[in-house]
Parts: sequence; structure tokens; C-alpha cells
Amino acid sequence: MKTAKKTDIIGQELALFEEKFKLAVKSQAPLLDRIMQYIIRRKGKQLRPRFVILCAKMFGEVGDATYRAASLVELLHTATLVHDDVVDESLERRGFFSINALWKNKIAVLVGDYLLSKGLLLSLDNNDHKTLKILSDAVRKMSEGELLQIEKARKLNLKEDIYFEIIRNKTASLLASACAAGAWSTTFDEEITEKVRLFGEKVGIAFQIKDDLFDYGTDDIGKPTGNDIKEKKLTLPLIYTLNKVSSSEKRSMIYTIKNDNKDKVKVAALIKKVEDAGGIKYATEMMEQYRDEALEILNSFPNNEIRDELEKLVRYTTDRKY
Repeated sequence: MKTAKKTDIIGQELALFEEKFKLAVKSQAPLLDRIMQYIIRRKGKQLRPRFVILCAKMFGEVGDATYRAASLVELLHTATLVHDDVVDESLERRGFFSINALWKNKIAVLVGDYLLSKGLLLSLDNNDHKTLKILSDAVRKMSEGELLQIEKARKLNLKEDIYFEIIRNKTASLLASACAAGAWSTTFDEEITEKVRLFGEKVGIAFQIKDDLFDYGTDDIGKPTGNDIKEKKLTLPLIYTLNKVSSSEKRSMIYTIKNDNKDKVKVAALIKKVEDAGGIKYATEMMEQYRDEALEILNSFPNNEIRDELEKLVRYTTDRKY
């Protein structure tokens, strides 16, 4: 599996990060500590901590400031996921029960608040003010992106520039901030940090477009799921198609999304229209463009094995099968 190699070069650092993260979320309250243990056990691919550590190690020796940056990223990210599950009334995340499914909404909201406060204190207690600023900016952007999506999605008439504004804020900002926080922890250089942030932003946008493409299925992804259509989400292949087809076709497609999004036959026909209109091809090209722009920035940094590992991680985000 592609992810196996990624622990090799920073295996020690990731193991140490795991230990430090466990300490960062520990609580004296038995219920809270039980929930924290549950969160730790069901953590995913650790993509963001990998980016933090690699972006730090590309420029210097990884130290406590890097581990705190990686912990802060995970604390804030986990807090937003817990709150998202409450807002979306989602009972599952990555095949596990969500916090709100097991402990109800009130406790889930308080758990998210607890994680946010632990992140703030972790930074403030160690005078990591710049790191906290970088990550707080990401949380602000994520909230703005989510609200913009809610505002625009009602009409199902999204322009491409608004779509990119939404995903730049909602999805890419956290990965961008993870990369920037990692770079800052070993360079304390504003110019390098901003350059690395931009690198992360482009990777994050490519990552989101890849997620969009999963809904349509291709030879290398598998069967189309149509989940985004069921949830009335406007993804890049669909936006491209809606802005290309005739007015009558557009009305018909929007009607399907609004009223027939649970009808498998009609959703399959809609996916076919997107494919025929070139929506999937266009989204793939845009994903590859952002990936290549990210790699161009990466290639301006010192050539070493860490940079090579980051390139593999970037390519993984667009080549992944899930």
C-alpha cells in the first residue's frame, strides 16, 4: 500500500508525535479521558502531521516546537470534525460511530470546545504565538468557507471562482497552515513560511478536487457513488457541466439534484451527462494543474530526501484510490 513507505523516513518522529499528542489531549475528567482515548484509537492517515513534520525537517532538525505545531493542527482539525458531525447530524466517521452518535450532541459540542482550548493553551503556554496565529487563521477561513458554501448552495447556481474560494478556505486552509506551521518551527523565516503555506494550499485544493472526482467514478477510482449529488453538493465536475450545457438542460439537471437525488437511475443519468460534457476531464486537468504548481514551489527548496518524500506525499493526494 502506498502509505506504508511514508512512515519510513519520519517513522521515529511520527511515533514521538503520537506519544506527545496522547499527552496533549489527556484529561483528569474520566468521561472526557474516555472520549479522548476513543478519538486517538480511530485516527486516520495522519496526513496533516506528516506534512507538518516533513515541512519542518526539510529545513532543519525537528524539535518540540514542531511536535507542538503538529499537535495543534490535530487538535484543531479533530475539534472541527467533531463539531461538523453535530451540524451534519452524522452518526459515522471513517466507519466508526461519531462522538455525537455515542455521547449525544451536547457532549460532542463540549468535546470540540475542549479540544480547541487544549490547542490554544498548548501554544500559549509555550509562547508559540506565530504558530497559533497561523492555525487560528485557518480556523477562521474554514468557518468562512463553510458559511459561504451554505449561502451559495441553496440556489445551486455556483460559479467556478466561488467554488475555488470555498475550497481554498474550507478545505485547503488547514493543510496550508499545517505546512506553514511546520516550516516556521525550524526556520522562523516569514518568507519561507509563506512560500510553504502556498505550497500546502495548492496541495489542499488538488486534494479536494480528487474528493470531488470520487463521486463520479473513473477507471482508476471505481464505481460512481453519487453521494455528493444525494447531498446536493456542487462539485467541480458538476459546476463545469452546469455552466456549459443549455438553459433547459441546466434546469433539468438542477431539478434532479433538488428533487430526484435519491433516484439511482436519474442520478446515474446525471453522472453520465457530467462525463459526456467533459466535466470529469476538466476537473482532472485542474487537479493536476494545482498539483504541478505545488510541485513547482516544492522544487524551489533544497534538494534532499525530505523534499523527495514530500513529493511522494503530494502525488499520493492525487493518485489515492480512497
